[in-house]
Order: sequence, then structure tokens, then C-alpha cells
Amino acid sequence: MDASTGSKAPGSAASWAKAPTFADNPARVEAVRAQTVADKANYMDEMSPVECRTCGTCVLVRKNSFQHTSIQWTTAPSDSCPHYADSNSTASRTARPTCPRLKASIEHAVLEGLLHVPDEPAD
Repeated sequence: MDASTGSKAPGSAASWAKAPTFADNPARVEAVRAQTVADKANYMDEMSPVECRTCGTCVLVRKNSFQHTSIQWTTAPSDSCPHYADSNSTASRTARPTCPRLKASIEHAVLEGLLHVPDEPAD
């Protein structure tokens, strides 16, 4: 395996890696680690739990604007949400539209002030 690219050498029995390890470049390893910590703080730390008012499924939500909502499921959607359990199980996870009941619950949390929406930048 080529440590800088993460690719296997032809004929190599090395295991496949999703991302390069940068094992031969400790400074790069530290830079990647530091950026991962920063990304986690930016994208995950400000997520708030929101419970569906219909089925009780709890997800983590972050509103980046009124139009942009990030949802992180804490369980498999098809195991905890009746809408997804009833939907086509072969559909791509990212191609599915948001459960309308969960979407309404998130909108309710915003209207009640339970979920923060950052101010829109001025034009």
C-alpha cells in the first residue's frame, strides 16, 4: 500500500483503505487530525435533539438557515420511523425525502424557539 495515496500496489496483498494514512508524514497526520476535530465541532457540536411529535423518533438537527437543515439519525431510520419503515427499502438513504412528520416536528421546534436558526447574512 502506498501510504501517501492509500492505494494498493499492483499485486499487493495489503488491505484497502478509504483514505490515505500519511504514515510517512507525521505533520500531515496531525494536520488531518486537527481538521477533523474542527470539522466535528463545526458540523456536529451544535446539533440539537428533536423528537418527532408523531412517532417519538429522536434525531439530531442543525439549522444553518431557514432553508438548510442537517439531520443526523441516531438510529436506523427504517427501524425507528414508520414513514421510512413503510417506504421502499431499496431506495438510497440519501435519495429519500425527509419524513413529512419529522419535518413538521423540526419546523415546530424552530417556531417554538427550541431550535436555533442563525441570522441570514445581509444582502
